[in-house]
Amino acid sequence: MKSIRYLLFIVLVAAVHTQAANRKPNVVILFTDDQGTLDANCFGSKDLHTPNIDKLAATGVRFTQAYAHTVCCPSRAALMTGHHPQRCNVNFWTQGNMHSANGINMHLSEVTIAEALKAGGYRTALFGKWHLGAHRDFGPMKQGFDEFFGIRDGFIDNFNHYQLHQNGYHDLYEGTKEIQAKGKFFPEMVVERSLEFIERNKTNPFLLYVGFNIPHYPEQALKQHEVLYTNLPSPRRQYAAIVTTTDYYIGKVVDKLADLGLRENTIIIFQSDNGHSAEDYQIKTDGHKSGYPKGHNYGANGGGGNTGKWIGHKNTFLEGGVRTPAIISYPGKLPQGIARDQIVTIMDWFPTVLELCNVPKPAVPLDGRSLLPIIKSNDAPSAHKVVYFQWINSWAVREGDWKLIRKKGRGEKAKESFSLHNLAEDNPEVKNHLDENPEVVKRLKDLHSVWANDVFAGQGSRP
Repeated sequence: MKSIRYLLFIVLVAAVHTQAANRKPNVVILFTDDQGTLDANCFGSKDLHTPNIDKLAATGVRFTQAYAHTVCCPSRAALMTGHHPQRCNVNFWTQGNMHSANGINMHLSEVTIAEALKAGGYRTALFGKWHLGAHRDFGPMKQGFDEFFGIRDGFIDNFNHYQLHQNGYHDLYEGTKEIQAKGKFFPEMVVERSLEFIERNKTNPFLLYVGFNIPHYPEQALKQHEVLYTNLPSPRRQYAAIVTTTDYYIGKVVDKLADLGLRENTIIIFQSDNGHSAEDYQIKTDGHKSGYPKGHNYGANGGGGNTGKWIGHKNTFLEGGVRTPAIISYPGKLPQGIARDQIVTIMDWFPTVLELCNVPKPAVPLDGRSLLPIIKSNDAPSAHKVVYFQWINSWAVREGDWKLIRKKGRGEKAKESFSLHNLAEDNPEVKNHLDENPEVVKRLKDLHSVWANDVFAGQGSRP
């Protein structure tokens, strides 16, 4: 009898191990907000304390030439869909206040990574920042997420949860239900919900998208992180502290996965949505809905990010505006502690994740490409011979070391200007090579024109 029981035990253990081995990997996306090009210790900012991001790099693949976008909305559209944001109806600021008149929202016809994974048997959640359209008939739970808690627009004060631009409005939701939680630190609430979701779904595959709203302004770091940087000058001091607060909360999520034995079988993607902010803002009206007085400062103190030899910041197409830190860590299947220098884009996460999870791609062409060939071989070429960016009427095209940037205001008759830059120079993007390289300018303009005719097809007139 004992031998039969023992045999049954062995069969049961084998079945459990087989089930674990065959289980699809979990996916955790750690998407930070306004974290600049080199702003983690492992990317070269040795003045920053970022042990948890550094650990992700040590247990994964770090990308040194990863492109997101110039501001929040287009980056999120590209991440969610694997498409250029212009295909998704995102070439301008999306609707922010759920209670306002109808504005721009990402097309519901777009298949998001959440919808693709949900169809593959995944439980899905987004905690944090959405910023792809706040209208109640759109949003995360209309596009594949089973659960959503967070902000439907772009940023809030972390303690009273008001958007601070113009007259302000409250922006904290469970799905489309408004939540009042004054005094609670928003990043803490986001991570608490994330940990609870992981615990509840530890026996089933899940997608967890943690849309951090930090280090984006207002730079409200935890006190224990502020004291680490008292010797740094402003604005690096304030920015460094909120980067470390961001890293601290990243660590909480990763540690939870490890505590539950899920780390080996979890794909973790880390990236920022754009370069560091250099914006300065003040409340300009009396009686602001947030309760803050006129003159209250809530911007980025002029910008404290580190771009190294690159120049630029958020809201520009210079490298410092669009090149961001990026890591993938999947200890059970992918190499650890390596770097890749090839061009990759934020759109590439979509097909990469689906391939790793053995989930079918949507039946539409993707602009992103799987990163697995690059991850497997340092000699594999980038799938992106030309890189395109556009936001409203301005755009940029990079081919090889050349980058052409067009700046144009919002109006039809707004002033237009071009600049041509060579990224191979010792001081890249400082010099404008426009006048002496007309053939390069023409080629890049022609490339943009073909691209724009494609991505704006069916969207009406294009800028």
